[in-house]
Amino acid sequence: MGSELILAAESGGSGAFNLLLLLAVPLVFYFLLIRPQSRRRKQQMEMQNAMEPGARVLTTSGMRATVVEVDDDGIVLEIADGVEVRFVKAAVMQVLKDDEPEDLDDAQDEPADASDDEDGDGVDLTKDDDVEATADDEADAVGADEAEESKPKGRTKVKASDKPSA
Repeated sequence: MGSELILAAESGGSGAFNLLLLLAVPLVFYFLLIRPQSRRRKQQMEMQNAMEPGARVLTTSGMRATVVEVDDDGIVLEIADGVEVRFVKAAVMQVLKDDEPEDLDDAQDEPADASDDEDGDGVDLTKDDDVEATADDEADAVGADEAEESKPKGRTKVKASDKPSA
């Protein structure tokens, strides 16, 4: 019976290889996961401690602001002219460079000129009073029954007292 246990232990592989694997896995975790994360945390702390009034910052909630005052654990940010709010330093995600545009999305949000629409396939989304007049003219031409179905139903106003209580 004792010889069977010895044969089973020898067929399992070398002990040196198992020891090498046991030491290699934690080293891989350290160099691929732990070390880069601690480096990022250190850079973030240095950035937060180096903030000075007048710097443009981006918060973790996505607001762009200007630093007005720096305290030990917090900062005062001006998010609009005359609007100042207090944040903890950890809420600052990055310090923006001076050459970055203030609002990156505004260029995309501006309406296009009529001259930009070469094909004439654009849709006019403006609300005009003329639209209601043409809808009434079409309703007279189609008939009274179909006109009621085609008209959009108005919204009903609900008072706060009409809401069911939980």
